[in-house]
Amino acid sequence: MNRLDKTDFILLISFATLIIFPLLYLFRALDDNTLTSWRWVFSGLRIELVFGMILGGLAIALSLSTLTLSERQYPAVLLLLSFCAVIPLWGVPEALIDTSRYFLQAKQVNVHGIGYFFREWGSGIGAWTDLPLVPFFYGMIFKYLGESRIYIQLFTTLLFSFTILFTYRIGATLWNDETGFTGGLLLLGIPYLMTQVPLMLVDVPAMFLLTLATFTFLVAVEKGGVHRILLAAFVIFLAVLSKYSLWLMLLVLPVIPFSAGWSCGKTAFFRSAAILTIAGVLSGAVLLAAYDTVRDQLHLLRTYQWSGLQRWQESFVSTFFFQSHPFITILALFGMVTAVRKGDGKFLIPGWFAAFIFILHVERIRYILPLFPFFTLMASYGLQQVQKLQVRRFIAYSTVATALVVAIGVYLPFLNTTSMANLRNAGKYLDTLNGEAVEVRTVPQIASTGNTEMAIPLLDLYTKKQLTYRRKRPLPPGIDVVNRSSLRFTWEVELPEFYRQAPEKAGPHRPLAIIASRPVTVPPRGMMPDDSVRPGVRQFTLQAEPFRYRTTVSVFERNGLAVTAHAFSGNCPIRDSGPLLTR
Repeated sequence: MNRLDKTDFILLISFATLIIFPLLYLFRALDDNTLTSWRWVFSGLRIELVFGMILGGLAIALSLSTLTLSERQYPAVLLLLSFCAVIPLWGVPEALIDTSRYFLQAKQVNVHGIGYFFREWGSGIGAWTDLPLVPFFYGMIFKYLGESRIYIQLFTTLLFSFTILFTYRIGATLWNDETGFTGGLLLLGIPYLMTQVPLMLVDVPAMFLLTLATFTFLVAVEKGGVHRILLAAFVIFLAVLSKYSLWLMLLVLPVIPFSAGWSCGKTAFFRSAAILTIAGVLSGAVLLAAYDTVRDQLHLLRTYQWSGLQRWQESFVSTFFFQSHPFITILALFGMVTAVRKGDGKFLIPGWFAAFIFILHVERIRYILPLFPFFTLMASYGLQQVQKLQVRRFIAYSTVATALVVAIGVYLPFLNTTSMANLRNAGKYLDTLNGEAVEVRTVPQIASTGNTEMAIPLLDLYTKKQLTYRRKRPLPPGIDVVNRSSLRFTWEVELPEFYRQAPEKAGPHRPLAIIASRPVTVPPRGMMPDDSVRPGVRQFTLQAEPFRYRTTVSVFERNGLAVTAHAFSGNCPIRDSGPLLTR
């Protein structure tokens, strides 16, 4: 390939990048993602402005592709680039109601201590279908750093950056440093994934643990050593306790000794057996200690979430062409073809991604998120078939640049119109009021099957005030409706006792926050001591029509007989705020 050929390739990639975006925009009706569908994220945005940002991103990608990096610089570049790429997204609100569960579980560590957390897990602490490890980590952050969202975001961002680092190390161990570098880099080319990193969920920590478990297992099987075997077993043990779906994803580990092509086949087999046995004993001991809870959770997963998979689907077109950059999908398919043609057994390890989603027919992006490092390694393997280094780098950098434009320039503004942004704004406003406590009341949802009470922990996440809530639990819309609802957990997870203290203890001038589907201009009868007072109203209304679970937060201040109201309103996704298939 001469210089002209290289230039031609760069022009071709630039043209493809520029034509793909308007094509996806024109066919955005095909995107059925339930959180950031292209059908609605561009509402209110000037498409030509987004296109201009992509042009600028291509110019930056071209400049970066000319830089010479040594292999020793790869880890630092990946860590720095990934961390800086996520920081602008720290402004995204908690977009999913699932966060309320993890916040409640983590707060138990801060309020009652570590011993209480493990004693009461699944009984005094509602576990739903969650495993305890990640909420425990969040709780330790609350306990020793403070109950602030910024510390959680710092933690999850670091985990994401180290996921990219270990993706690089897996690729370098299997093939070479260049394959690992682009494999890690391409994780920044999945805009949906980028929006999930700052959130207080379990998906990104689970992705980190799966990637780390794969890397430590790979190294321990290849090099041996008691310390490596014990480390790999311990990391697998942690992964088992992080998310139920990882149990199936970890089945990639037994594939490793048979696919990596080592000459010491028997030795690799015995090392693998030792690691898996130790990890199995540790995991089994912990799970047996919580046998009743685990049994009930597995039953719920089988009878509710597995059957619900048919109702909570998103198409592969959405996941692999809209929510991921199409270049990654095309390169991954090309990598599969190349590996088959070469007979490269090592490709079976990242190829587990394809086996998982197609054999189990998993059609929801959040369910496969922890496997994305394998997806980008597949794409990186295909990318290595391009001979010129600058062309490979330009493809990778242009993919990342376009994805970051979509994530930061399109998804972030859209997510800031959801109800979680209103809860965030309300929480900040409450912190400006006098006093240490706020009384909270809720009004049932109008168009959703969800329980408004589960928005209280999200409001708590955003404010330093002590929230008090005392009310008879509202009646669900009907047992059959709730049992099929993606928001079933909002009725079955109860608010802890630390919200139930008598509101009067907060003082006579405590503010009142009312969470409802529509703005509340006058507190319903019985919510204020003086029902004859009609407060003035100032409303902040945000609307995103696709979502039915909507919240408004109306804050009423008690100043003698003077009452003022500030309403923060918007919406919250019902379709993507339901439970995961497996956790």
